[in-house]
Amino acid sequence: METKKSFLKNIYSKIFIMIGLLIIAFFFSMCIGRYSITPADVVEIIVAHLTGSGGDIDPIRANVVMQVRLPRILLSIIIGAGLACSGAAYQCLFGNPLVSPDILGVSAGAGFGAALGILFSASAFIIQGQALLFGIIAVAMVLFISRVQKKTELFMLVLSGVIVSALFEAFVSLIKYIADPQDKLPAIVVWLMGSLASASYQKVIIAAVTIVPCIIVLFVLRWKMNLLSLEEDEARSLGVNVERLRLIIIIVSTLMTAVSVSLCGIIGWIGLVIPHIARFCIGNDHRGLIPACTILGAVYLLLVDGIARTMTAAELPLSILTAIIGAPFFAYMLRRTMGEKG
Repeated sequence: METKKSFLKNIYSKIFIMIGLLIIAFFFSMCIGRYSITPADVVEIIVAHLTGSGGDIDPIRANVVMQVRLPRILLSIIIGAGLACSGAAYQCLFGNPLVSPDILGVSAGAGFGAALGILFSASAFIIQGQALLFGIIAVAMVLFISRVQKKTELFMLVLSGVIVSALFEAFVSLIKYIADPQDKLPAIVVWLMGSLASASYQKVIIAAVTIVPCIIVLFVLRWKMNLLSLEEDEARSLGVNVERLRLIIIIVSTLMTAVSVSLCGIIGWIGLVIPHIARFCIGNDHRGLIPACTILGAVYLLLVDGIARTMTAAELPLSILTAIIGAPFFAYMLRRTMGEKG
């Protein structure tokens, strides 16, 4: 019992440190940009907005903080947390540390839906809706293809995901080939590389009401996720319905990824790299891993987005930076752990 208490105490102490990092990253992101603002001014503006007192606050600074940076930062936190948790859930489900949230084709399907909307000059709402719809359709196709004799094997899920991803990626390539190279094609390419430039409070609300409940579901199931590393018969003997647990994980992870892609485009590497960082800090126990991924995913996307909007005059797509930062770090982690299974 004492060992268990010390174990949990160690996890919670690290979680509190990560929360401190998230707070620091929040204020760092609020302060940097083309228009520099001090942390004291940020606090003063937010407090004044919440209390309804104007005071001597500069309206330009208030607009930058409340209407430009705050919705973008809130969306970064939610999207980063969702993608990281989705990656950790899929890595747990498949027992493979190289699995990412798009393994079942959700990103490819969502990318096709958005590209199709852009091709036909649809509104932003329709583009987001189509991305979400086709992301879910892609995973539904994977589940249908992989189900043999009323049972779904993990290797069949992976193979079906490869097939469906390749199919939708071919459709995206076809759309890019026939799209207007002066107008539609650049818009499709930029969208597919991911960006938070169009963040708004409406998107924050959409992300919050879909992604946050999914994270809560994984948080509730986190102790059961530890049992997926056991043999199926052994896990069932401990009272876990393995098929149902796998289906729940797929549903919530798919929804988080599909919503993220529909709102911000395809942002890679977060769901692959962050779970490894969390395991390095916390360990393999999902009781601490899921909360750690939630916080570290938010911190990582906040910092990457801050770099994306300040490094150059033209904002860099997020997937470029997440790959440039994530790939070398992932290689370092593989070398450090000698490729051990997470």
